[in-house]
Amino acid sequence: MSPCQACGACCAYDSSWPRFSLEAEEDLALIPAHLVALDKSGMRSVDNRCTALAGEIGKHVGCTIYGLRPDVCRACQPGDEECNTARAKYGFAPI
Repeated sequence: MSPCQACGACCAYDSSWPRFSLEAEEDLALIPAHLVALDKSGMRSVDNRCTALAGEIGKHVGCTIYGLRPDVCRACQPGDEECNTARAKYGFAPI
């Protein structure tokens, strides 16, 4: 199992992340509207958690729109600075 599927911290770190940036309008249109922030700046978040994330943080999680996820989500990699910053918020050891 990927370390991401046993974590999910990056998807529940801050309501301002993930933001849309380099995505084409056609790609953004594929994301279900109920998962997009009202101002269309990024993914909708509830209590700092992306609404596309399913499961329990630190146990078993998955992105319900993995194939359609925004560029910033694709860029976050296990063990990079963003990953470990999010993991620290939850008290998880860096990877």
